[in-house]
Amino acid sequence: MPAVVRWWAGAVLLIAAMLLGRPAAAQEVQEAPYSQFVQDVQARRVAHARISGQRLEAAYRDGAAKVVILPPGDVRLPGLLMQYGVRVEYIRQADPVAFRTLLRLVPPLLILGAILWLSRRSAGGSGGLLTMEQSPARLFRAGEGSVTLADVAGLDEVKAELQEVVDFLREPERYAALGARIPRGILLSGPPGTGKTLLARALAGEADVPFFSASGSDFVEMFAGTGAARVRALFARARESAPCIVFIDEIDALARRRGVSVGGGAEEREQTINQLLVEMDGFEGGDGVLVVAATNRPDVLDPAILRPGRFDRHLTVDPPDRKGREQILAVHARAKRLSQTVALAEVARLTPGFTGADLANLLNEAALLAVRAGEREIGWSQVAMALERVVSGGPPRRVRGAAADRVRAAYHEAGHALAGVCLRGPGRLVRVSVLPHGRALGHTLFRDDDEERYLHSRRHALDRLTELMAGRAAEELALGEPSAGAADDLERATRLARAMVTRWGMDPEIGPVRLRHEVEGEESQRQADRAMRALVEEAGRAARALLEARMPALERLAAALLERERLEGEEAEALLELTPGANPSIIVANTSRDEGNQ
Repeated sequence: MPAVVRWWAGAVLLIAAMLLGRPAAAQEVQEAPYSQFVQDVQARRVAHARISGQRLEAAYRDGAAKVVILPPGDVRLPGLLMQYGVRVEYIRQADPVAFRTLLRLVPPLLILGAILWLSRRSAGGSGGLLTMEQSPARLFRAGEGSVTLADVAGLDEVKAELQEVVDFLREPERYAALGARIPRGILLSGPPGTGKTLLARALAGEADVPFFSASGSDFVEMFAGTGAARVRALFARARESAPCIVFIDEIDALARRRGVSVGGGAEEREQTINQLLVEMDGFEGGDGVLVVAATNRPDVLDPAILRPGRFDRHLTVDPPDRKGREQILAVHARAKRLSQTVALAEVARLTPGFTGADLANLLNEAALLAVRAGEREIGWSQVAMALERVVSGGPPRRVRGAAADRVRAAYHEAGHALAGVCLRGPGRLVRVSVLPHGRALGHTLFRDDDEERYLHSRRHALDRLTELMAGRAAEELALGEPSAGAADDLERATRLARAMVTRWGMDPEIGPVRLRHEVEGEESQRQADRAMRALVEEAGRAARALLEARMPALERLAAALLERERLEGEEAEALLELTPGANPSIIVANTSRDEGNQ
């Protein structure tokens, strides 16, 4: 039974029990005034009277029953009752009100106890109302994993490290013979979508040992001591099942740096991480419990959790290179019917910076497009269109905008295309369009360098800034003023300029230092902001000068875009009177992927 349904049913039963407890009050006899009762006695209507303190229960000769509250100190009533033939009975004074109240509470308490018992039973030992201190981890027994390391592609170095762990768990004697000790903890860190959780699942499937899986948020509670109790329960279960693996996903939710939190939950969170530190440091040699954790933010973790003896080995899971992307595409293409025209090596070349999750999404989008088109196979056209959807924020859409907006969008995209061709060289432009994609009114796609860049020079970064500012510069040159269409370009340019100033040390005045906004002073922030603005303005002037010297080419390209709305790279470069480059059917990621990689 789902938890919501169970609690609603419990609430209904509880209300019903409270209502059912009221008939005891509803069935009480009628209360009569004292004066009326005296008149009834004198009229010989009363047959029996039972007196308890100041309460008198009267039984009438006609079968009626009434209750009378006697005035304090009344000594004449007993004589009056006996004078008129009423049988009088005195009983020991009791507290029926308290007894009736207790009686009314018994049914609700019984039902509430039944609800709590059902909740605990249905929770299976974790997550019930009475199981807040039990381990939240899910146990996968040996052989239950459906994914192995063979199903993980593009992460050969990380797989080799994890394979060593698997071998140790299977044959600990071989390592112990040479005095080797397996790491007590392994931390997987890297951007989202790179396959950290998949690696943990593969480790569970590969190692023939129990595997406990939990999330860092499972240990975060508002009640003091609950998180620490759950940590103790998890490791107690793990030691009983040793040798085994404990996997904690998003460990930054559990093990953030201590002493920097604000709010009422800081004490509870610190108790939880303290307990985790004790449990990991308290391992005894050969107890066979290995902790594997994953995070996107290793910089926020407490230093005590990262030291050797807890997480001895730190593995960085980066986005795959071209060869790794081809391997990942091959894994995801197993269950898909791809046409012979789709070369996975070419798709891998056109997707720099894509993570494993991005590549899986790309092929899934292509499959959806093929189904929508009624195709029996996924062809290159579907893969190309899916790539365009992924990098541009959605399919092209036709909107009835103002003519002035179309003109402005044409000059804007022509400026990007012209500046990119001049800075990157011919053959890099793939497509330029003024068809709206997602929130943008147009887009320009470029092919990356043949060799992927991991280190970016100041000149390369300035070229990307110039390319980003070229759309705004084209609007200023052709139409006299910029528009809000450059908002996304400015955001990306600001992000790139900030990285150049605060992370890469590329500003001559600030110098080769690393600045962090959360710790730097106000004067340092102002200086960094001035340097960022100077870089963006310098790129804007460079873009304006570049386009101004090639105004005829800019006009020709903008006019062609207004007429045809979409130009392939070869056609656009021909209008710019440059040497034609690559095959126009190839689509690649736009400059937003470039900045994402930097």
